[in-house]
Amino acid sequence: MSKTAALNPSCQLVVIGAGPAGLAAATTAAKLGVDTVLLDEQPAPGGQIYRAITETPVTKRSILGMDYWHGAELVTAFRSSGARHVPGTTVWSVTREGEIGFSVGGAARLIEAERIILATGAQERPFPIPGWTLPGVMTAGAAQILLKASGMVAEGRVVLAGTGPLLWLLAAQYLRAGGRIVTVLDTTPPANRRAALPYLPNFLGSDYLGAGIALLREVKARVPVIGDVRSLRLLGENRVREVVYQSGTAPERRIGADLVLLHQGVVPNLNLANAIGCRQEWHEDQLCFVPVIDAWGTSSIERVAIAGDGAGIAGARIAAERGRLAALEAAHRLGRIDAYRRDAEAVAPRRAITRFDKGRRFIDLMYRPRAEHRVPQGDTLACRCEEITAQQIVEAVKLGSTGPNQMKSLLRCGMGPCQGRLCGLTITELIASARGVSPADVGYFRLRPPIKPITLAELASLPKSEAAVQAVVRG
Repeated sequence: MSKTAALNPSCQLVVIGAGPAGLAAATTAAKLGVDTVLLDEQPAPGGQIYRAITETPVTKRSILGMDYWHGAELVTAFRSSGARHVPGTTVWSVTREGEIGFSVGGAARLIEAERIILATGAQERPFPIPGWTLPGVMTAGAAQILLKASGMVAEGRVVLAGTGPLLWLLAAQYLRAGGRIVTVLDTTPPANRRAALPYLPNFLGSDYLGAGIALLREVKARVPVIGDVRSLRLLGENRVREVVYQSGTAPERRIGADLVLLHQGVVPNLNLANAIGCRQEWHEDQLCFVPVIDAWGTSSIERVAIAGDGAGIAGARIAAERGRLAALEAAHRLGRIDAYRRDAEAVAPRRAITRFDKGRRFIDLMYRPRAEHRVPQGDTLACRCEEITAQQIVEAVKLGSTGPNQMKSLLRCGMGPCQGRLCGLTITELIASARGVSPADVGYFRLRPPIKPITLAELASLPKSEAAVQAVVRG
């Protein structure tokens, strides 16, 4: 029997994504008597932050750190909740009416839900610098996935470049696992410290302060760290061979490298929410779009809630609490609990959010990436799928293109397999820079299903009905 054979064509609640928010949401809802299905792309629960938590070959807990192993508690609770888990699932369509199109095992399926919780998490911000598409260049998150899922660290000369907490976490994990890091190129602008300083007092009470200081000390004790890295480009013929950088006002320097890991923060993964039509707005501190939601995570589409980092970057602990709040609201709207019980059970999650949110603005302002590392120039690729350069985008703006959707028509940017995930913010900021306006005035790609690639064979496996066709073509 296939893993989806036991699924009914409808259920009360579908949760999409099995990271901290999705696991907590599905667990809470199922324990309240809600008929709950959890769909997730990965073969095992955990999402990105807790990836492979139940099957990682990295058994020495100190390598990945205790924050990672906290995910095991979420998985244990989920497995005893009664929620149904469908792993290895690609969700490619969600309609406002609650119809969800997904593929699993090479076949497409449809399921209807009265309520939907999107827990699609975060993704790494694009880092479009010269040479970023060379073989041997990866994101820090990709390297972390290899470490968690396969216990792999790269051989040879590894260079980390960028800014943000994940950069330092990966550096520490890599070193603990026996990896060799030649240097860390810290691109954090000194001006960020001045901007963040007024919010330091609040951050002093954060649970993350001690852990962050310990990470910095651990890495700096073992690896040369070069600060205030401004210009950054990668050179090589068939693969990356050198990193060329400038620190402060010093002359350019070169470092030999076999692997370069780039990172400059994470942003919400909004493609699915965008395609459904959920309202979003520009978050100036985090330099990205975030969905507009209420105190329970409900989006502008009443049936759809958004939880976790997909609702705005806040970290794994807050993501789980947001998932619980969204599930409590779903249980209330589905008639499983009354408003009094919903509000009473929400007290603990809200207190936890307040606790873990201390100093969030300090972190956001401290690690804001440089404009020159977000907005490429010249022949640097902005859209990798369609090989569109920054200069082509600028020239199209001069011809009158005012936003990403016009740009899509002119140059096909955002129309490749990634559907704008790797270039969306870059295109928006390029257009905004060329026009001299805020990204809020430019907007983002207007997306339509299928959000992920789906084969004709998968489509052919759908029930032969008008509804099945509409699930694919409806925007």
